[in-house]
Amino acid sequence: MNANQETTIHRRDVDKLDVREREQLLKPYLPPKPPKTTTQPKHQPIRMFLKLQLHFVVFTAIHMLFSLYIRLRQAFHVIVDRIFALLYYHHRAPELIRQDIRGLERLPQHLSVILEMKREERGLAGLEKLLDDVAEISAWCAGAGIPMLSVYERTGALKDHIQRTHRVVSSKLHSYFGRHVPTLQIQAPHIPSFLDGDESGRASSSAGHLSILLLSEGDGRATLVDLTKTLTEMSQRNKLSADDISLDLIDAEISESVMTEPDLLILFGPYVKLQGYPPWQIRLTEIYHSQDNSGVGYQVFLRALYNFAKAQMKFGR
Repeated sequence: MNANQETTIHRRDVDKLDVREREQLLKPYLPPKPPKTTTQPKHQPIRMFLKLQLHFVVFTAIHMLFSLYIRLRQAFHVIVDRIFALLYYHHRAPELIRQDIRGLERLPQHLSVILEMKREERGLAGLEKLLDDVAEISAWCAGAGIPMLSVYERTGALKDHIQRTHRVVSSKLHSYFGRHVPTLQIQAPHIPSFLDGDESGRASSSAGHLSILLLSEGDGRATLVDLTKTLTEMSQRNKLSADDISLDLIDAEISESVMTEPDLLILFGPYVKLQGYPPWQIRLTEIYHSQDNSGVGYQVFLRALYNFAKAQMKFGR
């Protein structure tokens, strides 16, 4: 009996069965019945409305409490700044600056600051304000006896006007120190330095010496990338062994090409925003910023020095 005959006989036998017998015959081969799903009750519009109103009230209350906290914090910082301005102000006198820091056990030998030229202030007016801030901070450092100041401005506007920066800072130092002005040197990575207005010169003064280093975004990560490429090429050409590449070598190269590590970094903004500041140089740097502050001020500069004097430096092995 071939397959076609068997199929024909099977269909003939199935046709003789009634509906219930057919169901019983197919029942073992059917998938299990899905569990019965309970029908969701219809949402009550009044309950949903009350729930939404409750969420809105809670959100509004949290927003109001947080806004109140921000306002109180800002008012507190404004009052503290006013008190500091009355108790401690330089009056463009280096003697008063030295008097304000007389009780400090230590001072940073290398101070760094981050300044920002805002978009709405760009142009000639923004550059003049930026130069005036640099000149004020330079005078404070010279009055406090800090020999090294590095100024970071992301766009590089200061590096493009290094001679003008020297002229503005020199004028500000004359207004603070009179005739006994400390010698001033302004430099930038890969740019010749200016000492008392003369390019690559030497000078000495009994009033001290102030070195200013101007930095921009190109002196940060881009320098690390260039150094990495240089070391890689030297290693591939067998001019430098891979075992000779160490942290000390990288630190020496970066310190020579850009700058050494600053002891203190001051942010004059309300948040900690490094804006592309050279990352390698701030591994061990003390960073200070003042909440709710939005401009360069002598009070922030003074509080940063006090905070640095009380900081504990713990270096790992």
